[in-house]
Amino acid sequence: MATKKVTVTIPEDLLDEIRAEAAERGLSAYVAEALRFKRDRDRLLELVDWLQEEHGSVTDDERAAALVELDDLDAEHELRRTAKGRDAGEAA
Repeated sequence: MATKKVTVTIPEDLLDEIRAEAAERGLSAYVAEALRFKRDRDRLLELVDWLQEEHGSVTDDERAAALVELDDLDAEHELRRTAKGRDAGEAA
């Protein structure tokens, strides 16, 4: 993948925190990943706006149902993650 060097201005305290977080993977990789997340979030927000224009706003009941479903998915993922950890420990 081609890269290009750019200059940006970042508050010093934030830069210190980012450098500590980035450590081994490097500042450039950390910033590139953060920018990708921001770009993806902006695109999702554009999609949300479009969907709301097309179908109306999400109701409180729909939002509550979605949050319950997300909680269920999080619980399932955690169960699978811990099960994999136990399986790996048993195989050792």
